[in-house]
Amino acid sequence: MNIAIVGSGYVGLVAAACMAEIGHQVICVDNDEQKVRALRDGECIIHEEFLPELLKRHGGTNLRFTTDLPAAVRDSSVVFIAVGTPPCETGEADLSVLETVCHDIAANVDRYKVVVVKSTVPVGTNDWVRRILIRYGASQKQFCVTSNPEFLREGTAVTDFLYPDRIIIGSDCGRSRMIMEQLYEPLTTGAYAQSEGAIPIPDEAPLPAQLITTHTRSAEMIKHASNAFLAMKVSFINAVANICEVAGADVSEVCDGMGADHRIGNKFLKPGIGYGGSCFPKDLMALHAVAREYGTGFHLLEEVMRINEDQRKFFLRKVRSALWTLKGKRLAVLGLAFKGGTDDIRESPAIAMVRLLLKEKCQIVAYDPAAMERTRQEFDDDSLTFAESAYEAARGADAMLILTDWEEFSILDFDRLKRELRHPIIVDGRNMYSLEEMERNGFTYVSVGRPDTVATANDAAIKERKTEAA
Repeated sequence: MNIAIVGSGYVGLVAAACMAEIGHQVICVDNDEQKVRALRDGECIIHEEFLPELLKRHGGTNLRFTTDLPAAVRDSSVVFIAVGTPPCETGEADLSVLETVCHDIAANVDRYKVVVVKSTVPVGTNDWVRRILIRYGASQKQFCVTSNPEFLREGTAVTDFLYPDRIIIGSDCGRSRMIMEQLYEPLTTGAYAQSEGAIPIPDEAPLPAQLITTHTRSAEMIKHASNAFLAMKVSFINAVANICEVAGADVSEVCDGMGADHRIGNKFLKPGIGYGGSCFPKDLMALHAVAREYGTGFHLLEEVMRINEDQRKFFLRKVRSALWTLKGKRLAVLGLAFKGGTDDIRESPAIAMVRLLLKEKCQIVAYDPAAMERTRQEFDDDSLTFAESAYEAARGADAMLILTDWEEFSILDFDRLKRELRHPIIVDGRNMYSLEEMERNGFTYVSVGRPDTVATANDAAIKERKTEAA
């Protein structure tokens, strides 16, 4: 099919590349000329596994990039809207960009088209989009609006798209539903997975993909409710971890026991410094705003958000407890992105922790495999500098903080770290290491929801002598 995708952010760009991968002719539209130019030149503008390969494979052939939205609409039978819907001060989703796009689409509907809202939007938005298209001149016989929410995790977005848990199509129009089913047929039949050169299938990926058709408003609700539930799971286990610390339990063992129950599962039972990113925070606020608007209330969401904010304060206390005082301390920070596998720092709890530590007058040397350039653009504080490796960040630091769960942080050379650190102290906000491992390697190790390990006197004394000698 001929497809237009409006927006080249994380959702739009991944969707465009993956739609081209399963055989469609795709035009990706963005009003940022610099970004479009970079994409035309083959540059991958975000850090996402497999995305550079897909852009190279399809760029210039069945995947094109343009700033000309009217032409893209006219050339396509299906138009996806994948623009941002950031939160307003009240928590409601800002739909102004979506409205602007609808205006331009309406002016160029010259034959039947399926207009697909892929942006995350409050329940009822697709009805609003339909009215706006008609208001701006589109004939109601020439289009149908369909909801097709995305469920992509940054870092694994390509495989999430090509091997999804489910594909949700929300439509009250039989013709558009049939077109959307045909659009995703390579995934729902398993044909793509069997094709030559297919992106590797992740472990436990469901094959073929399950397609679920719903009413439009149900599809919109599924997206917000799913993210709210996952965020609730994160906040729940963080609250449990805080109880474990004072009660003398080990939250890792608690997670294993809980996760073994198939009704609960072990995914997202990962205590740490809280959730972040571009989805969970804004989607919780948006769902809470919808509940408030309809007068139903959803006070559970308020508590989920409160726990998430408090978790950062608790972690700051851990750092202070490990070092006694913070002013003037040199800290090695590993991780700036909101999660491993991405360069996205939007609503990153790691960035929030850096800001809190800078307010405490700490000197921070940070390292992240992908997110340092984006972080540089956010800070002009001389107290924050950047290192080229975890070991460079650790050199002469009073302690090391783990703030993002990058896989490379799980295989660090502890002997080398001890030589680089001024004191063998690691405060881990992601529970990357086992207590036994850290005790064996002679670290004072502070994590979330678990007992601390303390460096032996001999280890500490030897390290102190090495520091003084240097």
